[in-house]
Amino acid sequence: MHMPETPAAAPSLAQTLVTLQADPERGLSGKEAQARIARDGPNAIPEKPRHPLRRFLGKFWNLSAWMIELIALLSFLIHKNLDMAISLVLLVVNAVLSFVQEQKANRAVDALRQRLQVMARVLRDGTWSTRPAQEVAVGDILRIRAGDFVPADLQVVDGLLQVDESALTGESHDVEKPQGALLYSGSVVRLGEATAVATATGARTWFGKTAQLVVTAHPQLHVEHVISMVVRGLVVLVAALLSLALAVAVYQHQPLLHLLPVALAVLMNAIPVALPVMFTVSMALGSLELTRQGVLITQLSAIEDAATLDLLCADKTGTLTANRLSVSEFYPLAPWSETDMLLTALWASNQANADPIDQAFLLAAQERSVVLPAAERLSFEPFSASTRRTETVLAVNGQRVRCVKGALRTVGAAAGLDEAALARLESEADARAAHGLRALAIACAEGDGPLHLQGLAFLQDNPRPDSARLIAELRELGVQVKMLTGDALPAATEVARILGLGTVVRAPALREAFSRSTGEGTALALSAGGFAEVFPEDKFLVVQQLQAAGHIVGMTGDGVNDAPALRQAEVGIAVSNATDVAKGAASAVLTAEGLANIVSLIRIGRAIYQRILTWILYKVSQTLLKAGFVVLSFLFLGKFAISLLGIVMLVFMNDFMMISLATDHVRTSPRPETWNIGAQMRVSALMGALMLAEALGLLAMGWLRWGLSQEGGPLLTYGFEILAAFALFAVLSLRERTAFWNSRPSRVLLAVLAGDALLAVGIGLNGLAEMSPLPLWEIMSLYAAAGVLTLGPNDWVKARLMARALPSGRPDVGHDA
Repeated sequence: MHMPETPAAAPSLAQTLVTLQADPERGLSGKEAQARIARDGPNAIPEKPRHPLRRFLGKFWNLSAWMIELIALLSFLIHKNLDMAISLVLLVVNAVLSFVQEQKANRAVDALRQRLQVMARVLRDGTWSTRPAQEVAVGDILRIRAGDFVPADLQVVDGLLQVDESALTGESHDVEKPQGALLYSGSVVRLGEATAVATATGARTWFGKTAQLVVTAHPQLHVEHVISMVVRGLVVLVAALLSLALAVAVYQHQPLLHLLPVALAVLMNAIPVALPVMFTVSMALGSLELTRQGVLITQLSAIEDAATLDLLCADKTGTLTANRLSVSEFYPLAPWSETDMLLTALWASNQANADPIDQAFLLAAQERSVVLPAAERLSFEPFSASTRRTETVLAVNGQRVRCVKGALRTVGAAAGLDEAALARLESEADARAAHGLRALAIACAEGDGPLHLQGLAFLQDNPRPDSARLIAELRELGVQVKMLTGDALPAATEVARILGLGTVVRAPALREAFSRSTGEGTALALSAGGFAEVFPEDKFLVVQQLQAAGHIVGMTGDGVNDAPALRQAEVGIAVSNATDVAKGAASAVLTAEGLANIVSLIRIGRAIYQRILTWILYKVSQTLLKAGFVVLSFLFLGKFAISLLGIVMLVFMNDFMMISLATDHVRTSPRPETWNIGAQMRVSALMGALMLAEALGLLAMGWLRWGLSQEGGPLLTYGFEILAAFALFAVLSLRERTAFWNSRPSRVLLAVLAGDALLAVGIGLNGLAEMSPLPLWEIMSLYAAAGVLTLGPNDWVKARLMARALPSGRPDVGHDA
C-alpha cells in the first residue's frame, strides 16, 4: 500500500478519545484491552525470516565450500571417485552441523529478545502498571517520559515533549509535541513527560516501525579482525610453500592435474572452515550463561570487550547501593511541619513514573497514613539535569499552588535564600551526608506568590551488603572501580569509605583540571576513587579521557543523558531500571542490581577469549605443520607423504575438535586480556615449527627403518597417522597456557578427541582408498612418540613462551570457567 510522504493532520484530541472510547482517568479495562488485542493483533510487526532451506543451501556457497567442491571436481576428472565421494560427504556433514548450530544460536537470540523488550507504563482499570510494549492496545492510556522509545502511535493527552524522529523521518532536529500532537512508534522522547492515548499499534502504525533493544546486526568484532589477519597471513604463507612445490613438480615434469587437488587441500587447511560455527556457538553459549546470571547481551562486542576491560565507572545508585530509597528524616523550617513537607513532596511527585525518589515519599505517606487532599493537577515539570528539580502546579480548593522538590542550592536559591542561610542548611546536610543521607529541598508557593522553602528531607540508600566484597573481587581480576554519583561530596565520600574506593573528587574540580591541561585532568581521573556532583556530560568526559589514557572502560548508567557515555564506553552497561534509550545505547543490560553480574560478564568474556586464543594457537601451528609436512616431504622424497583424502579427512577432524572448544573448561586469566597478536603469532609459529621438525623426524625414521621408501600406500597412511597424532595431542597442550594438566578438558571435547582418535586409528588399521593398512604396533608407536613429545618437551616450551608473550597468564592463579 502506498504511504503518503507526510503524516496526515492530527484529529482533535476530543474526537480521538470519543472514537477510541478511551478514558484518560481510568484507561481501558483489562477485558476490553484483551478484546482489542485479539481484534488488532499484538503491538508488533512480524518479521519475515529467511526460509530454512535457503539458509541451509547457503552453507554450500562460501569460500571453504567452493574449495571442497573444486577438490571433488578435480578428483572426478582424474578418476579418483572414492576421494570425490568422501569429499562430498564431508561437505554435506559440515553444512548440516553448521546449520544445526546456527539454528541453536538463532533460538538463543529469539529467547534474548523475549527477555529484553521495550516496556510501557499503561493505565488499566484505574491502576498504572508496566507491561511489555507488545501488550499495548489501541485506546490504552500510556505515560511516557524522557528516555522512552515511543511504543505505538500515540496522541498527547496532557504534557509537553521534545521528540527525536530522526530514525523515522531523517530530520536531525527534535520536534516539540504539545497536547493533541501525534507521536510515532519508534521515535525517542528526549525531554519532558506526557500522558498519551494509543491510536495505532503494530503494522498499522504510520511508519510501520517498532522499537527493539536487541541489536541483530553483526558488526565486525575486534577478534574477527584479528583472526582475519591471521588467516590472510596463513593463506599467503601456504600459497608460497605450494608455489615452491608446484615449481619443483613442473621442473621434474610431473603431471600437474594430479598435484593440484593436494595443493588445494593444503590451501583449504589455512581457511577457517569451523571458525564461524565455533565463534557462533561460543557467543551463544556465553550469552545464555550470562542471561542466567542476570546480564542480557544486546551487542556481541560486549562479551569480547569484557575480556579486556580494566576500568569500570559504576553509578552509585542501583549498582553500588541497593536503590531502595527511603525517607530517613524531615528537617522542617518554621512554621512548616513534617506533614506539610510530605504533602508538598507528594504533590511534586508523579506516581505513574515509578521514580525511586517519588516512590520513597509515597512509601512514607503509606507508613504515616497520610492521604492527599483532592486536587487538580494543572502541570508537571519532571526532573532534568539542567533544572535539578521537579515542579507541579495544582488547583487545591480553587486556589493555585506550586510544589517543588529538588537540589538544595537550586530550590533554596529559587526560594530567595541568601548565601548565609544556604550555608547553614548545607551544614545540616553535610552533617547527615557523613552518614550516607542525601538532602532534598522541598518548597511551595500559593498563587503567584514567592516560593517558600519548607525544609529538607533526608533520603537513605545504603550500600549493598555485597558491594565491598565484589569491588575487592574486581580488583583481584585487575579491574579498577570508580564511583560516579550526582550526590554531594560528603555523601559520596561516606559511601566510598564504606566500600574502600579511596578519595572522591568533585566533578567541577575535574572539569577545571581538564581546562588547565589534558595531562592534569587525566592524572586526577586516574587517581580518584570516585566523582561526586556529576552531570551526565561529566560521565562522557571521564570515559573519553580514560580511554585516551589507554584503558578499556566499562560504564554503567540508567538515564537518557547517560546514553552518550554508555555508547562511548567499550562495555556500556545499562542497569536494571534504565530507560529505553540507555538500554538501546548499552551493549549489555543488567536484570538484577549490583556488581555480581558484571563480575560474571568479565569472567565469561575472558573464558571466550581463552577459547579463541586456543583456536589461534592451534590453527596457526597446525597449518604450518601440515603445509610444511606436505611441501618439505615432497621436496625431500620426490612424492607426497599424504594423500588428498588424508588431508581432507584431517581438516574436518580438526574442525570438529575446534567446534567442541566452544564448550571447553578453561582457566581464565586473573588480569585483563589484550590482543597482542604479534606475540601470539610468534608462539604459534614456534610451536608449529617444533612439531614440524618432530613430524619430519618420525617420517625419516619410517622411511629409513620400516621400508616405506618402497611402498606408496603405507607411506600415505604413515603420513596421515603422524599428522593425526600431533593434532590430537596439540589440542590438550595448547588449550592451557601453563602445564597441560592444570585444567581438565570438557566432556564434549574429550568425547570428540576420543572419536577422532578411534577414526584415525581405524583408518590406519584398515586402510582407505590409496592408504594401505599399517600394523597396530606401528600406529601405537607413532601415537606414543607424538604424545610424549607434545605433552613433554613441547608443553614445557609452550608454557615458557606463553609466560613471556602473555604475562597475564600465570600458573595456578586463574579461575575455572
